[in-house]
Amino acid sequence: MTNFKLTVSDIKGKSITKELKDSDASPLLGLQLGNETDAAIVGLKGKLKITGGSDKSGVPMRSDIHGPARKRVLITRGVGLQDAETGQRVRKLMRGNIISEEIYQVNCKYDGELSVEAPAEKTTENSKEKKE
Repeated sequence: MTNFKLTVSDIKGKSITKELKDSDASPLLGLQLGNETDAAIVGLKGKLKITGGSDKSGVPMRSDIHGPARKRVLITRGVGLQDAETGQRVRKLMRGNIISEEIYQVNCKYDGELSVEAPAEKTTENSKEKKE
């Protein structure tokens, strides 16, 4: 029983969030950061490139840690480290680069442009009659 929040960003900076459950989420299991998959899982045409994510407790995924497990790694810069001075190293808890069932949010980059859906006006026969 896997649930993912899939955040898809396009080349112009727009982003949408979709929630994938069970059978819709299964094509993402086992993929690594940097891999590409078909965008049909969110109803788009083209490719999605997986760029990152985090697990249920907010631990970020990091591309240089192999496997799906959590590990305490010594880092100097990059994903998961906000303020590091020159020469400073910090041991942080990070998630590996493979999507597993523990992952909650998956970030993707879409190779096309996302369309913005405008809310359609609801017109009924009663409202047309009142205007006349």
